[in-house]
Amino acid sequence: MVMKARISLITICVDDLERALRFYRDGLGLQTEGIVGKEFEDGAVVFFDLQSGLRLALWPRKSLARDAEIPLSGPSPCEFTLGHNVSSRAKVDEVMDQAKKAGAVIVMPARNTFWGGYAGYFQDFDQHIWEVAWNPDWPLLD
Repeated sequence: MVMKARISLITICVDDLERALRFYRDGLGLQTEGIVGKEFEDGAVVFFDLQSGLRLALWPRKSLARDAEIPLSGPSPCEFTLGHNVSSRAKVDEVMDQAKKAGAVIVMPARNTFWGGYAGYFQDFDQHIWEVAWNPDWPLLD
């Protein structure tokens, strides 16, 4: 049996669910129904529909540790990045500016890349790193 290459949910752990909700919903403009699952112990979670068949979830770090039966640990910004590709250099600058206004830390301002594109990195309140990139070889429609 071979595992199909299909990811339908990306869950990122956060320390403050309300703060993370405000950042992603109010700051970045992602659409959500808000916090759901409050009626369950360690069940409070936020879901965002990203694109067809893909969702982003925000879940308290302590809830994941309990559910997965692993020790609670602090955030590490070098674990992974989330890539947000856009259709132009100008869109990269717009998204980076929007993230900064929402409270993100710009860890690398947008600039030309060695691979011929244009990209920058920002970090959310829980140290997750987002790359905002324009790749001339991956045309996108906005």
